[in-house]
Order: sequence, then C-alpha cells, then structure tokens
Amino acid sequence: MTFSSTFNRALWCLGLLLTLLPLGLQAQTNGSISGVLLDKTTNQPLPFANVVVLRGQDSTLVNGAQTSEAGAFAIEQLAAGTYLVRATVLGYQPLRQTVTLTVAAPAAHLGSLKLLPTATQLAGVTVRGERAAVVDNLDKKVINVEKDLASVGGTAVNVLQNVPSVSVDQSGTVSMRGSSNITVLIDGKPSGAANGGIGTRLEQIPASAIEKVEVVTNPSARYDAAGSGGVINIILKKQRKDGWNGQAVANLGTAEKYNTSLSLNRHRGNMNLFGSYNGRDDRYRNTNTIDQTALVQDQRITIDQTGRGLRHNSSHDARLGLDYTLSPEQTLTLTAEPHLNSGLNRTTQQTDVNGENQENNQRVTESVKTLDVSSDYKRTWAAHKGREMTANLGYTNLWANVVVAQQLTTSAGPDPEWKQDLGVRLQAVYGQLDYTHPLDSTSRLDLGYKGQWQTNDGTADFLLQNLERPTDYTRQADRSVAYTFQEDLHAGYATYQLQRGQWSYQGGVRAEYTRTQGHVENGLGAFRLNYLNLFPSASVVRTLPGDQRLQLSYARRLNRPGFMQLLAFPLYNDQRFYRLGTPSLRPEYINAFELGHQVSMGGASLSSTLFYRRTTSAIQRLREVDEAATALNPEVGVVTKEYFRNFGQNETYGAELSLNQPLAKWWRLTASGSLFRSTVTALANTEASRSNLSGTARLMNSFTPTAKLDVQVTGTYRAAVITPQGRLLPQGGIDVALRQKLFADRAALTLRVSDILNTQRQRIEAFGDNGYRATYVNKYETRVGYLGFSWYFGSNKPPKKIEAAPQGGGGGFGG
Repeated sequence: MTFSSTFNRALWCLGLLLTLLPLGLQAQTNGSISGVLLDKTTNQPLPFANVVVLRGQDSTLVNGAQTSEAGAFAIEQLAAGTYLVRATVLGYQPLRQTVTLTVAAPAAHLGSLKLLPTATQLAGVTVRGERAAVVDNLDKKVINVEKDLASVGGTAVNVLQNVPSVSVDQSGTVSMRGSSNITVLIDGKPSGAANGGIGTRLEQIPASAIEKVEVVTNPSARYDAAGSGGVINIILKKQRKDGWNGQAVANLGTAEKYNTSLSLNRHRGNMNLFGSYNGRDDRYRNTNTIDQTALVQDQRITIDQTGRGLRHNSSHDARLGLDYTLSPEQTLTLTAEPHLNSGLNRTTQQTDVNGENQENNQRVTESVKTLDVSSDYKRTWAAHKGREMTANLGYTNLWANVVVAQQLTTSAGPDPEWKQDLGVRLQAVYGQLDYTHPLDSTSRLDLGYKGQWQTNDGTADFLLQNLERPTDYTRQADRSVAYTFQEDLHAGYATYQLQRGQWSYQGGVRAEYTRTQGHVENGLGAFRLNYLNLFPSASVVRTLPGDQRLQLSYARRLNRPGFMQLLAFPLYNDQRFYRLGTPSLRPEYINAFELGHQVSMGGASLSSTLFYRRTTSAIQRLREVDEAATALNPEVGVVTKEYFRNFGQNETYGAELSLNQPLAKWWRLTASGSLFRSTVTALANTEASRSNLSGTARLMNSFTPTAKLDVQVTGTYRAAVITPQGRLLPQGGIDVALRQKLFADRAALTLRVSDILNTQRQRIEAFGDNGYRATYVNKYETRVGYLGFSWYFGSNKPPKKIEAAPQGGGGGFGG
C-alpha cells in the first residue's frame, strides 16, 4: 500500500471520527440557562455577544457562552442555586438579570432579552456604538464594507482587495492562502466570479451596494463542496425601515472614470418594495513588456515586446424586488436583476522577433447581457424558537459576444486582419432548501438540498479579412467550431450541532452528484463525467477562561473543471498565445485542517490560525511551445498554448494572524497577515517538486479626528507565489481615503486615492520545454483618484464611526 493511499484513508478515518464524535456524547442532566439577545429598537438578533453566569454569593465566574448568529445562547452544567446573568454587547447598555435554579426547575429559559443601544454625546453630535469594521470569528471573518473607505467608487473587486485573507491581482483573480479556486456567493447564491460560474460577475457589483463580506476558510457541509480555497459570501444591502428610504451616489475618477448609483425602498405594512440602478463608464490604461525565448527545430527564437493599451468598459445594472410578509412567521422575496455590460480593449504591441520589428494591433469587443430572477421563502415557528426553513429558486439567462481582432504588420506590410467571434448562450436553473430543527436548547439538526441545471451553447467563428475589400470577412469553416455543454448538480447535507458546557461540536456530511457532458462539433473532444462524492466536515470548539476560544476543524472539498477548461477548441488571446480545453480533465480533491485561537484583551482582539491543505489529482495550468504553429508562422515567432492537466498533489501549510487594536479613542489599527509554504508536484518525473515560502500582509489605520470626519490608510502586500512552471512575483500598494459628513448627516463627501505610490504591477516568470523562458510585466492604471458625493433619503444615514472597542469572539458553527 502506498503512502498516498494510507494517508487518504487516515484522513477519511479522522473525518469520520470527528463527524460521529458529537453523536456519541451522552446528554447531561445539569441545570441550564438559555435565551435570545435582541436589539430593542429593531428586534434584530445580536450575534457573537458575550454572556456569562456569575455566582450570586460572590460574583465569581461559573460559565459563559457566546450567542449564535440568531442571537441565541445556552449555558449548561449549572447546579441548583442563584446566579447573575450578564450580557455585554458593544454599543449596547449591559444587561444583568438574577436567575434561580432549583432541583424541581433546573432549566431557565429567559426568552427574548432586549438590549438598548447606547448613545454618546460628542461635540453636540449623538454617536451610537456599532459593530467594528472587521468581526474576526474563528469560523469566518465578517467585513462590514460600508466602513471600509478604500473601496469608494469601486466594485466588488476593490472591496475584496481590502478583505483580510483575500488577495486580488490586477487581472481580478481572487485567491486565498495561495489558492484561486474560490467559491463566490452573492447573498448565498451562485455568482459568475468562480471558474465556470453563472450569474452576476464581481465587476458588475458596485461597492456602494455591498453591506458586508463573509470569508469562510474551512466551510462546513452546509456549504457547496466546490472551492478548495474556501467560500466568499457577498451580502448586499437591504433596507426595510418604514416609509421611503434610499441613497444616491455619484463618483468622479481621474482619467475618465465615472459611476453613479441610486437605491430606493418603500416599506409599508406587509410590503417592502426596493429597487436600485448602477451605471459605470471607465477607461483604464496599461503598459506591458514580454520577453520570450525558445528553441524550435534547433533554432533559437527570441521575442521582445512592449505594448500600450486602453480598456473602455461601461455597464448598466438594475435590481427590482419586493418583500412580502405573508404572516408573522412567513416572508416571501421576489427579485429581478438585469445587467448590461460592454467593453472595448485596444492594444498596440511593438515586437522584435530575432531583430525584425513588427507591430500587432489588437481589438477586443465584449457585449454581455444577463438576467437573474429569484424567489426566496422563509418560514419560522414562534412556538419553536430556532426552527427555520428557507427555500430559494432562481433562473439565470446570459447572452455574451466577444470578438478578438488581430492584425500583424511586418516589413512586408500588413497581413489580413483575422477575428475570432465567440458567442455564448447560457441558461441555468437552481434551487435550494434548508431546514433547521433545534432538538433542545443545546443541540440542533440541519438538513438541506440543492439542485442546479446548466446548459451552455456557443460558437467560435474564425473570420479572415479580404485586403481588397477591408470591410469583408470570410468565415474559415475549418477553423470555426460550435459547442454544447450541460451540467447537473444535486447535493444533500446533514449537520448535527451540540453544546456541552464549554465544549461545542459540529459534525456533518454532504453528498454531491455531478453529471457533466459536452462536445465540440464533428465529435472533437467529447466528454461525459458522472461522479458521486461524500464530503465530511467536523469542528470542535472549546471556550477558555479570559474570553478565549479554541477551534479545530476538518473539511473535505473538491474543485470541478469549468466548461472552458474542458472544451477542446483554441481560444486565441493574440497571434502568439491561445488556450485549449482538455476533455479528459477530472476534479481535484482537497482535505483541509484548521486550528484557530481567539482572545479578547480589553479593547483589542487577536485571532490566530494554523492551517493545512492537501490537494490530490491537482488541476495544473500549463504552458508549452506549439512547435507546429511556430513553424507555420515564422514571422510571428514563438506560439505558445495553455492547457490543463491532472497530475500530482499540492500541499499548503502555514499560519494566519489578525489583530484589531484601538490605539486611541480616535485611532484604530487592524492588521492581518499570513505566512505559508506551498509545494507543487513537478511536471516531469526527472524534476524535483517545487516549493516556496509565501505570505500576505494587510495593515489598516482608521482615524476619526472629528465627529464628522473619517480617514483611512491601508497597505497591502503579497509575496511571491509559485506555479507549476514559474512564479508570480511580489506586489503591494497603499490606499488613502477620507469621508466628511455634511448637512446634518444627510450627505457625505468622499475622496480616495488607490495605490498612491503607484507600485502595483503584475510580474510573472515562466519556463517550459524546448528551453522556453518568459517574463511578463503588466502595469495597469492602479493609481486612481475618486471624488464622490452621497445623499441619503428618509431614515438612511452615512455609516457611523468605526468603534474603538472589540467585538465578541466566536462564530457559532460555521454556517
């Protein structure tokens, strides 16, 4: 038996053991105190709050707990006697209540405990306490985006650039702890940000529409199994206050960048109507250099390229919907979201091929239309606190047309221009049902089902210009293709959660069945995949003295290949590079472990995590020289192709640290960083596996010099990351932003400068067979200034100051 198979079996045994551990625990008969913490003004739950039980005689600490996301808490292992229950939540007046337990009545359920927000007078202005910019829990991080000034005028991409544990490069690729295989959700639903995903893309979501971002690094069985790097859930703003409420935003950026948004809602009785519009028109410049060399048919070919480009994108996005309260226990939400995006990217490339000068002009036009329609239903039971059922049904329709046009000019004159016209029609239907059933005050069972059906039909026509009639193009039938792709996914999960005194346990398993099929016309590259997998997950949480928590978790996950990775037809980027799908590609599987610790110390909170991730049948992105194409096009130089293969295994292990520290009443420091080692299996058996030490760092200073002014300075850094055939070199930058409230908090003026030192650039080193070596340097326009103005309608107000006191620890059971 090989070491690999032994290791896999050991992981399965450990996962099964952790999953079954809570089920084998025997119930205890000690007394208990339970209840639910609510905001007295809004009746909203207060999650992650600290609740402690003190002995009535001497006020010594007996036990404690933190509230769940629903605001519920339960404290057990209490003997008969008189106790003082104390609940403390940042921004609220503390609650104290005396409770007596007897042998005849050992359990006390306190029901709904409503806390009153505190109000502090500051220079004649009332400032209420509220949640911090980053709530760092053991199972996930919750980032309150409206407090992050570094994304003013931007999109969800800019928001994620300032999220701890997350890195975003200049091309918009999102990664966590060195992995770009991330599942991105929007309000818990699929998005098009993931590889092969469906629905709204990140660049379509304005930062002003986002309320918070949840980052789950080791998800439980409740979440989709896809995404080796974890799950990012983007929560959009929802307004349900009575009457008319809304917000209008206009932003003006340097060098022709404009965006505006308007959101309105009207709540009356059982009906809440909401709508929003977001428009964007941006122009971004870039420069790049590419140096390549390769040995083809015993001839050394070198290519030196310099280029300049201009990318013009415009978008129009709307969101219309209603919330209807069917009864005090039932609500229904209907939403429709149309999106229209267009883009034009022009690039001029000057090239030296073995001493001969050339010019390549590229033009990429893009038109994408998307319609997302969804309905959500929620059912609760007043007689059974914590019991809940939610259902979601959605439909996505996407039309896309992308045209890549290229024309090469050599010393002999211009070649005919060629185009690749890619048309896509995607339709998807998805549905999900989740049910939570509390078994008693300390345990609950979660069950759920998800189904997703996707079809994707498209064409890729190759067109060649007639130089005598430049406006005429002839379709090249031998190089044009059509394709079909279908994918069905069915998943069910069950999780069990149990709390025993200072110990909390969660175990669960998710089953997913995937059926994928597709082909390119004429029977080229047909594939058909069917696979059923089980994905166990488990976590154990221990509450320690001194407001500390310790958590150990395990999860098994996978990464499915997307349709563009499977379909076997060339997708050209320019004359010298194309991508080719691999029909034989299969999923990769991941086993992930985390050990986390969190402690609150006065006004500060510190969170640390040790993590280990092992990927088998890894999907590796590879590049090689296409010798045949290079020989047929000697004037072009080296032609390379990119494709994917399953081989070997990848390992990543390291540590992550996050600190939230007030330095003064007007100054708060938030710092996070990770340090990890990644190992990638070598492409050839004759080579050693590649390994390097990498990491990320983020430092945010938030200042409130006056009651009306917020200032924020944020610095980010990402160290070099290895790939199977090279590495991504380090990059970093500094953003500065401020917000001034105006007109009795009816308006706000914002100013942001991103990458103020203009240091961010993408640098890649690559190598391969045939003595292939390449260096790519892309410098996008990253230093951008944005001036914005916001006006608030109704009871809407600008986000308040970032509080200088800690939020409670702990995040429940991870979903």
